[in-house]
Amino acid sequence: MPVKLLFAAMAGVAIMRPRLKMQDVPALVTANADHLNLKPAPINPDWIVEGDPQARMANHSQSEDEASSTALWDCTAGTFRWYFGWDETVVIQEGEVHVTAQDGSERVLKAGDIAYFKGGTWATWRIETYVRKIAFLRKPFPEPIATLYRLRNALRGGGRSGL
Repeated sequence: MPVKLLFAAMAGVAIMRPRLKMQDVPALVTANADHLNLKPAPINPDWIVEGDPQARMANHSQSEDEASSTALWDCTAGTFRWYFGWDETVVIQEGEVHVTAQDGSERVLKAGDIAYFKGGTWATWRIETYVRKIAFLRKPFPEPIATLYRLRNALRGGGRSGL
């Protein structure tokens, strides 16, 4: 019963709330990473531990609901702490980075490596020369909605759909 009430409340809010125009996103967005226009994306000076890391970023795409995006990011030598406000999956394209996660685990990520960083966590990045990554970002659902998704998946037998 509480789940039905929650769904009813969510539906009511969705119907009563004025509709925001979502951005018009094409069905397919493509780009060559070497041709994206990287622009300065300074690291918060309070997060820098050592050196003078210079970061740049280029947005590739964003979902209509603005809950996920894809970007190209690179950075020069330095050590800094980084806060992951969103869930982020990275694919290292060039160079390498020594990562110490919030839980103390350490990894060296090199070209071809894939890593996931949970939203709401910190990590320390140490770049000896240069690193370039593709980042896939997803805004985490609020906990009540995430719980509903987990419940739905459990009721469906725990299977994943999509791939």
